Amino acid sequence: MAYKTIVTVVNDLETNKSALDAAIALATREEAHLDILCLGIDRTQPGFYYAGASAVVLQDNLAQAQAEAEALEAKLKERMAGEDLPYAIFRATVQIAGMAPLVAHRTRMADLAVLPQPYAGDRAHENEAILEAVLFNGAVPVLVIPNNKALPESLSNVVVAWNESTESLTAIRAALPFLQQADLVNITVIDPPAHSPDRSDPGGQLSQVLSRHGVRPEVSVLAKTMPRISDILCRHAGDTGADMIVMGAYGHSRFREAILGGATRNMLEIAEVPVLMAH
Repeated sequence: MAYKTIVTVVNDLETNKSALDAAIALATREEAHLDILCLGIDRTQPGFYYAGASAVVLQDNLAQAQAEAEALEAKLKERMAGEDLPYAIFRATVQIAGMAPLVAHRTRMADLAVLPQPYAGDRAHENEAILEAVLFNGAVPVLVIPNNKALPESLSNVVVAWNESTESLTAIRAALPFLQQADLVNITVIDPPAHSPDRSDPGGQLSQVLSRHGVRPEVSVLAKTMPRISDILCRHAGDTGADMIVMGAYGHSRFREAILGGATRNMLEIAEVPVLMAH
């Protein structure tokens, strides 16, 4: 397995810079094709205008979004001019309420999407919507790049969060090209349940399967010493010098995580290394 089609979505060149640079670097390294979707977004919320509002006002908003998309496309062409890799730039103008179907359609054929961290201080709401559209509607694994961070040139250590869920197994399968390149893969199990089928050997079966793919795994079983799973994973990644974290995304519903928090949302807020997620 290899990443042969990589996609990234750009709605603002400044806030998407780290993710775009990482997508270019990864596509070059993997000899993959890079698709870049640049979006001009009409951010008018449904119901914002009263009934009977002038169609001219609505058209002005779409025209402004189209102008933004054209300007962004021009900047992307300038950015990509010196890059030695196959790529394509797709321009689209969309209302924010209808963004998910368009993003999903344009990204669903990719092997991997590279996107910016959606919850940094200067991020707009659409960054979250784009990531969720790729994960859920497009069913594409996402490599999330923290703000102002670069993709490591080589992976010496990858932390894999393992809780026996379908989401985490999907993420691990999607991350195999990275795991095979790493010098060490640390399968991290936090507070394994007492009645798990693998209670006598947490992570052992996964370790065996990964070994058959040429991965060099080890297992770390950690106690839940902090309230949030994401905090434990980030601390462990820092202690072990990890270059990347692999984990399942949204084991709980998005609504529940938006209201109460959850490992996925918290990780997307605090991660300091790239995080590969899949649902």
